[in-house]
Amino acid sequence: MDAGNWYTCHDPELARMQASARRAVHAHNTRPPARRGAMATELADLLGAVGQGCFIEAPFHVAYGVNLRLGNRVYFNAGCAVLDTGPVEIGDDCMFGPAVQIYCAQHAKDPDARAAGQEIALPVRIGANVWVGGGAIVMPGVTIGDRAIIGAGAVVTHDVPADRTVIGNPARSLS
Repeated sequence: MDAGNWYTCHDPELARMQASARRAVHAHNTRPPARRGAMATELADLLGAVGQGCFIEAPFHVAYGVNLRLGNRVYFNAGCAVLDTGPVEIGDDCMFGPAVQIYCAQHAKDPDARAAGQEIALPVRIGANVWVGGGAIVMPGVTIGDRAIIGAGAVVTHDVPADRTVIGNPARSLS
């Protein structure tokens, strides 16, 4: 998985990692806001990196956590999910609206391989000062450049250059 090769998602070691993530996510999502603060300690300890001033609303979901790296002042609104089977790097000053989803896993197209749990993890990279509108989906392997805006509900299937605004399904540049 880490090498960017095909792997089976049914691996026992991956199951243990997912169980750790579920425990951290549960602690974050069920702790009263006054006790949770910006992010439950269990979740912050799980993530690959957490910059200063980050805030994650509950509920939140992360598949593994260890592959998610947050820059400074990253904000996730309620209901976001990050399926970090591969690296997810988020730059400083990014904002994610409610129910944003970031996916790294791409499952095999062959039905037998898919049934066997074959998938590949493609990294997602999001630059600095990016705004991702509510309900947007960022697909595996996508890079979003600095200061880009992703419209609410957009499905981002291709890289987005810096300073670009994209909308729609599939996301396309706003003229």
